[in-house]
Amino acid sequence: MKKLAIFFVSALAISSVAFIAPPAQAAINCAKTTAKAHTPGKVTQPTKAANPLPKKFTFNTNCGVIEVSLNAKAPITITSLAALIKGKYYDNSLCHRLTTQGLFVLQCGDPTLTGAGSPTGWKGYKDENLPKNAPNNYPAGTVAMANSGPGTNGSQVFFVYENTSLGPNYTIWGKITKGLDIVKYVAKQGAITQDANGKIVYTGDGFTAQPVEIKSAKVS
Repeated sequence: MKKLAIFFVSALAISSVAFIAPPAQAAINCAKTTAKAHTPGKVTQPTKAANPLPKKFTFNTNCGVIEVSLNAKAPITITSLAALIKGKYYDNSLCHRLTTQGLFVLQCGDPTLTGAGSPTGWKGYKDENLPKNAPNNYPAGTVAMANSGPGTNGSQVFFVYENTSLGPNYTIWGKITKGLDIVKYVAKQGAITQDANGKIVYTGDGFTAQPVEIKSAKVS
């Protein structure tokens, strides 16, 4: 789950989602969102792990609440993400990537929507709690860091909605305890991109057909 040079979906693509007939509705109601790509505010990078560590992150989205229990085996990651949350870095940002073929993840945490965004002035921090190199080493419900190589963690995270096999290169820092059904619903609506003629088409790796906005987040 690289965070750099993934893809770019224009504002036209986002605004054109309404013209696509999605699959049958599930029991999830997503509110409309007016969130757009933007430059996030600056947040000071922590220099050491918090003590005590927080236990839970809560993401309030336009499709409902996603709660994540935190894994103490990733203290630097948790501390860094907590600083971003408290600094409102994620507020009013759109999740920018959905994969539905081979990899089953929803990627968020880049308010610029370019797939290359990272907190201004931050140095990448170390990888923690890496899994074994084995099938389904990122099981459904896992929340992990996206990166562009060892020690390049920043703000981008991914939510796993079906068992996924990846290289053991992405810090696992939490588990979804509420809202996995939301991520699965978004995945069922599919991923979209623009073809060479500017037409919006479904793809296995693209922007979410159902826009997902992190309206706010909380540390507890």
